[in-house]
Amino acid sequence: MSHDKLYLIEPGFSDPNKPGVSFVCPYCNAIEGLLASFPDLAGKIKVERVAFPRPRASVIAAVGEEHQSLPVLVLAENAPADAEHWNGVRFVNKTDRILELLAERHGFPRLHN
Repeated sequence: MSHDKLYLIEPGFSDPNKPGVSFVCPYCNAIEGLLASFPDLAGKIKVERVAFPRPRASVIAAVGEEHQSLPVLVLAENAPADAEHWNGVRFVNKTDRILELLAERHGFPRLHN
């Protein structure tokens, strides 16, 4: 893999238990806002938006069945020491850490606390 790849839940999904209501994942949506605000930088990474229901086949193929919670950033190279791993793949699945890595690795602005 030559680029980092980010998996997000498609915004505007529905819940069969709440018909007629549209939802977004709050963790994925924080990252979606950053990507939308800086489209030139967003082009530096691959982004795949997957449907809400599990199983999430493309995510399972990338990081294993036990790591389907999103968002997840799969790292192409030079993974930090705190990255998790599965089958030789390094990844991060904590939103705050993903945002830090997008700033460090791809030039996105940092969050101000």
